[in-house]
Formats: sequence, structure tokens, C-alpha cells
Amino acid sequence: MHDISVPFDTATPEWPGDTPFTCGWAWAMAEGASVNVSRLTTSPHVGTHADAPLHVRAGSVGADRLPLAPFLGAARVIDVSHLEGTITLADLQRAGYTNDTARLLLHTGRSVAGGAFPASWPAVDPEAARTMVRAGLRLLAVDCPSVDPRESQSLAVHHALFDHGAYVLENLDLRGVTPGPWELLALPMAVGEIDAAPVRALLRAPRPEA
Repeated sequence: MHDISVPFDTATPEWPGDTPFTCGWAWAMAEGASVNVSRLTTSPHVGTHADAPLHVRAGSVGADRLPLAPFLGAARVIDVSHLEGTITLADLQRAGYTNDTARLLLHTGRSVAGGAFPASWPAVDPEAARTMVRAGLRLLAVDCPSVDPRESQSLAVHHALFDHGAYVLENLDLRGVTPGPWELLALPMAVGEIDAAPVRALLRAPRPEA
């Protein structure tokens, strides 16, 4: 089993301009309290997280209404770390994507897991995203900070997925994970009506068919 989560931690860089993770003590036993109780402030996008449609569409579904099924089940990891710019459907197919893939995890090699925010990362062509959703894709997951390019203002890949019933998982740590089939366990936390939910993401070898 691989823990592919990037922690919500002071060492994890936030998106430039976003709220960083900070923590402290509300009550401390060292100061005479009967228990230790911490407090924290953070953007939900700092560590591994699932975006909600509300992130890119005002008045839409928040993280409290994210379905669980897209984040749990058979998945495929493919390596696109050699690519730059736009990732085409042909690129994905050459890397191992097939039309029966329901959960696709992209290893771009541009993760914040190493402690630095990447200057750029490759992103799937929005039309390729729509084609994959029509073929049955339910989740697009990436090890970089976003499924869209860093400089994107339209967030076209987010829209291509959300508009057709698929979901988004970002900021994974896929270092050391072998490309191929896996079982994904990456349930979003039960949080309020906000734009994203923290996730503890795991991969385990697929169980053999009976």
C-alpha cells in the first residue's frame, strides 16, 4: 500500500497568494490546561484535496455534497513526466490510458511534495478530458497543484470534468509509484459547503479476481 497524500503542514507550499497552513494551541497543558487542543488555519487546497464544482462555478455543489464513489475503486497511474505543455489524448493513450479507465492518476513529476511550488506543469487538453469522460472517466487525479495549467484563468479542464459528472483530485505524491493498475482509496473529508475537501489518498495493489 502506498500513501500518496501530501500533508496539510507548514512544510507544504500553498498556491502563491493563497492561505498557507498555520497551526498553534488553543489550550496547552504546558500552560496549565487539562488537555492540549490545537487550532489551525489553512486553504483547503494546500495538501492533497478534492475540488468541488463550487471551486469554479458560483452557486454550485460544495465539498459537503461530493459523492464518494468516484474516489474509491479501480484506478490507473500513468507517467507523463516527460511531457510539457498540453497533454493530448494520443499522449495519454501512448502512456497507458485505455477507454475503460474510470480513475486516471497522472504522474507529472511536478508535485509540491518535495517542498517547492512548481513553476509549471503539463495539463490535459480540455477536449481530451471531455472525450475521456464520455468514455467513462469518473476522476482525474494529478500530482501537481491543478488539473489546469498554472496560468489558466478559464479553468477549462475543471469545467470539462465537472460539467459531465467527473471529479478532480489534486496534489498527490506519486513518487515511487509504478505506473499501471491500482486500487484507489481517497475519500474527501466530511466538511462544510466550501470549495474543496482535504483527502487522505492511498493506493493498493488490485485484488485478484475470484
